[in-house]
Amino acid sequence: MNETEVIEIARQALLISIQIGAPILLIGLVVGVSIALVQALTQIQEITLVFVPKILAILLAMFVFLPSMMQTLVIFMQELADRMIGLG
Repeated sequence: MNETEVIEIARQALLISIQIGAPILLIGLVVGVSIALVQALTQIQEITLVFVPKILAILLAMFVFLPSMMQTLVIFMQELADRMIGLG
């Protein structure tokens, strides 16, 4: 295994981590910004109003996206295992 293969594997790992984390982070961002906008418009400054809906939205997103996340990780791990077998 040479340097280019190691760099390619690291690049793939970073892209997969972004691909897996992005949907949940974006949902948390959208929910947080929308609640902050509602708080700014209504001048309600309740701390729990931000955290509870954001946590619920992130948990719901995890339940929705978890199967596709696991499928992506399984495919990546199978490719890594195939490369390791090819080394021997």
